[in-house]
Amino acid sequence: MKPERCENTGVPYLDHAATTPMRPEVWEAMAPFAHELFGNASGAHRYARQAKNAYEEARERAAAVLGCGAREIVFTSGGTEADNLAIKGRALREGRGGIVISQVEHEAVIEAAEFCERLGSPVYAVAVDPQGRVDPTQVSAHVNDDTAVVSVMAANNETGVIQPVREIVDAVAGRAPVHTDAVQAFNSTDVNVEALGVDMLSLSAHKFGGPKGVGLLYVRDGLSLEAVIHGGGQELGRRSGTSNVMGAVGMVVAMELAAADRTGFQRRVGEARDRFVQGLAGVATPTIEKVDVLASHAHLRFPGVRNESLLIRLDRDGLAVSVGSACASGAATVSHVLTAMGVAPEAARESLRFSFGWTNQAEDGDEAARVVLAALDR
Repeated sequence: MKPERCENTGVPYLDHAATTPMRPEVWEAMAPFAHELFGNASGAHRYARQAKNAYEEARERAAAVLGCGAREIVFTSGGTEADNLAIKGRALREGRGGIVISQVEHEAVIEAAEFCERLGSPVYAVAVDPQGRVDPTQVSAHVNDDTAVVSVMAANNETGVIQPVREIVDAVAGRAPVHTDAVQAFNSTDVNVEALGVDMLSLSAHKFGGPKGVGLLYVRDGLSLEAVIHGGGQELGRRSGTSNVMGAVGMVVAMELAAADRTGFQRRVGEARDRFVQGLAGVATPTIEKVDVLASHAHLRFPGVRNESLLIRLDRDGLAVSVGSACASGAATVSHVLTAMGVAPEAARESLRFSFGWTNQAEDGDEAARVVLAALDR
């Protein structure tokens, strides 16, 4: 299916890393659960059974996409909650066990680890090289008998740099469970839990054409977590709260569509990104070179131009972009990701993230470049 254009400004939308438009098929699948199939999946009557059946079918379909068992899927309110459950759930279950992360993780992982550190868990943040990549041997070197969890993201949300997750799993060699935040990676990389070898994996539906407010955490069978949201004991006691049936149904449809379109996504979106970067070759320089980057991401520096000023100008022209993580886009501080890579503060303040997605066609790269060049001229 040919993706639809985002009909808002007439200018390509380039902040897919923050959120994506919902795919039409997703809303079509969700709509019945607003009225006819509105039951609470925890009940015992026919309305509840209808909801429960749909919810468990969504769980089975999500598991099929990821290559795992249905009981290994925990539906959450999004990637942030999934990350928190993975980090806090393991550290608390292991009696304030140790946590090993990278310096470029999403804030959800970093702040969850810092919370556990305040409770007594030792935390070590592994440095990255100037391209933002983690060395698996450095991760392994900081794993010991007290380590409760290792967490390294599959791909960075700001730069798009793909991390060597499989190599990290092999280096850790079963001495601690490995979690990966695959929220950004799912669109354009094969996210199969057995191929990656991970014990936990986080996803968020709105990053690949699904609804906001729903995500999941894959938890390998036999791995025990302490619940961080308590109540009715849903999700086999791992995450309480009324089941978001509508969200889960929408999420799994988006997962299936994104997984089926990966080859086309890489080709179409990658070409758009490359044409965009080439169109700005005289005025911008890529932050990342010589390493694998998601097809969707272009992180560029505009020497002599403040990123916030350019962002405002581009917004007026209808082009949506970001200075970094959507969760911290209003912050005045320099990105912790760029700081960890050794990027000077002044250079960081001249950098912007452009992220393409399922609505984009190859020619959108040319159009977006023209918009940026016009803004710079003004």
